Order: sequence, then C-alpha cells, then structure tokens
Amino acid sequence: MSDPLLPVTALYAAPLALLFLVLCVRVIVVRRRKMIGFGFADDPDLERRIRVQANFAEYAPFALLLIALAELNGAAPLWLHVAGAMLLAGRVIHAVGVSRPGSDGIGRVLGMTGSQTAILIAAALLVV
Repeated sequence: MSDPLLPVTALYAAPLALLFLVLCVRVIVVRRRKMIGFGFADDPDLERRIRVQANFAEYAPFALLLIALAELNGAAPLWLHVAGAMLLAGRVIHAVGVSRPGSDGIGRVLGMTGSQTAILIAAALLVV
C-alpha cells in the first residue's frame, strides 16, 4: 500500500467536512420546520444559522487549500498541524459561539482569530 496523499490535510479536512454537514442540517431543519424555501424571511434564528454555515464555507475551503499546497510543497508537518488545529478549533469555536443569539462576543472573536491565524500560517509556509 502506498503512502497516503496529503495525510496532514486529510486529518483536518475530514472533521471539517463533518462540521460543515452539521451546519447544513441545522439550516435545513429550520427551513423545513418554518417552511422557508429561500432566504431567511426575517427569521433571526434562520439568518444566524445561514450566516454560520456561509462563514464556514467562506473560510474553511480556502484555508484547507493553503494547507494542502503547503503540504505538497514540503512544509514541516509540525507547522501544518498547527495551522490545521487552529483552523479546526477556530471553526468549531466560531460555529458554537455565533450560533447562540446575542453571542457576537468572545466565540466569534476567538473563532475568527483561529481561522485567520491558520490562513496566515499556511500562507507563510508557502512564501518561505
């Protein structure tokens, strides 16, 4: 059996994919319960869930791409794990923190800091 391709990236991509599916289901559940097919119909709970899912979709794929490129270019596994762990932790903290009404505080800040730090580390690995 050959060595796996991008093992560090895959280690973080799998739980991130599962988290994304959870966020998708959270949106679908409210859409079905309230019979809202498109948009958020001025429903603050649905709007929040949509934004949590969308924010994930905006950050996670780009960060994973940078981590994968860094891994392909031979970056040190330790730094890849630091970036991957920051991304995963950041996305979980952000999803939990922002999912709660009136919670635009510490969860949002810590989550985005983790996600953006992962992007910064991965980008730096590509430059050096």
